[in-house]
Amino acid sequence: MRTYASAVALQPIASVPSMETSNNAFTVVVATEEHTPFAQHICDEMESSAKARGTGIAKRSPDYVALKMREGKAVIAFDGEGNWAGFCYIETWGHGEYVANSGLIVSPHLRKSGLAKRIKQKVFELSRTKYPEAKIFGLTTALAVMKINSDLGYRPVTYSELTKDEEFWKGCRSCVNFDILTAKNRSNCLCTAMLFVPPKADNE
Repeated sequence: MRTYASAVALQPIASVPSMETSNNAFTVVVATEEHTPFAQHICDEMESSAKARGTGIAKRSPDYVALKMREGKAVIAFDGEGNWAGFCYIETWGHGEYVANSGLIVSPHLRKSGLAKRIKQKVFELSRTKYPEAKIFGLTTALAVMKINSDLGYRPVTYSELTKDEEFWKGCRSCVNFDILTAKNRSNCLCTAMLFVPPKADNE
């Protein structure tokens, strides 16, 4: 198990970042440069989780995940003993018109602990702070994630309401269900599409 101490061994320990959210069990913070040693472990967990569920996932490299940390566009969680516990990151599409909170992952033994909701809340707040006028969307097959999204104000939508940015859809190529998506001309797939529209954008 990766701990904060082992991941940053021989590196100076930075002060805890701002925008921290803690309770007795977990600490959820905006990721920074100091968290990049966890990138490989996070990618491994994402892939193994997708395989265990038998669902698709748009694969990301450790370098990509590390970049999100350096840009301040990711959230990372630790348990009370400093062990890595979870992660999620922000992607922007359509020149910032759309934002996706992607790659949500929680350490297997901590699932159903409420941590996923904490991480989603934190990355949602970060997205609203960085991109207050953007529409926030997600594609998921997980009922638990759909419930969290609904609580945050997302609503189910058709795929036609999502970003048209080709770079986003290229990310689906590594998903095991990509053939289904293309066969249906991107009109739908196994994932449920959900969208949060900021009040200002909703009134335009």
